[in-house]
Amino acid sequence: MKAYLSRRYRISASHRLHSEAFSPEKNRAVYGKCNNPHGHGHNYMIEVTVGGPVDARTGMICDLAELDGCVRRHVIEPFDQTNLNLSGEFSGVVPTTENLCRAIYDLIAGSLTGASLERVRIEETSNNFFEYSGREEHGLSDR
Repeated sequence: MKAYLSRRYRISASHRLHSEAFSPEKNRAVYGKCNNPHGHGHNYMIEVTVGGPVDARTGMICDLAELDGCVRRHVIEPFDQTNLNLSGEFSGVVPTTENLCRAIYDLIAGSLTGASLERVRIEETSNNFFEYSGREEHGLSDR
């Protein structure tokens, strides 16, 4: 039997959406106010979903302390209260929330024991949220 566990975490970070491949005019047209030279910030809600068999001894999919520690080390400590543009994860990559979602997935995917990372979901605002499951990258499909 496979079960799933989702846990939420919060970080606050700033970013500027800007591509070196675009002219200043094109950057303003594509990213609008998010291209502000001084950047802007978000209070991100990050949801991490893991899946796996329920351990017969513990009755759980994974150790919550292990999951929390993994997310703290790989996500909260490097990204909370930072400018994402300055993070090595975004060297040469526009720090959109789509790319943040993928970076977080990649950072924690191989760091868990006993459970597999199924999905990372990030709420950027009350209207915008993004999800990444790594499926396309691994040649899998939901269909």
